[in-house]
Amino acid sequence: MPHLTLEYSANLAGPERIGQLCNALAQCLDAQRENVNESEQRVYPLGGIRVRALRYEQYCIADGGPDAAFLHANLKIGAGRSDATKKATGDALFALIKQHFAVEFEQQGLALSLEIGEFSEAGTWKHNNLHARLKR
Repeated sequence: MPHLTLEYSANLAGPERIGQLCNALAQCLDAQRENVNESEQRVYPLGGIRVRALRYEQYCIADGGPDAAFLHANLKIGAGRSDATKKATGDALFALIKQHFAVEFEQQGLALSLEIGEFSEAGTWKHNNLHARLKR
């Protein structure tokens, strides 16, 4: 599992542009690797990757000016990954988000943020056949 949820103001971008960002972020999560016993392994299982976006029509940002926009990314991962792994993931995702909105950052007020939290296995329920389907 990594589940990445994007929340963004309606004045930031249209569905196609956000869809492109979702795809790029999913690829970024899939590309994360760590060394385990001298071999590189995926940090996140492909079947667990989820990226979704929620567009907000009602919002007030800073002084309420019409050109102020935001995107907040919330990544939830399974517990147990090292701080270095979490930092590398956060750095990679946030760099991609900043690059994606570089033009908007220059042209309007824009707040970008990312946070990473961990799921506890004791507090989650799952029913998923994606891992098995991807092995076929």
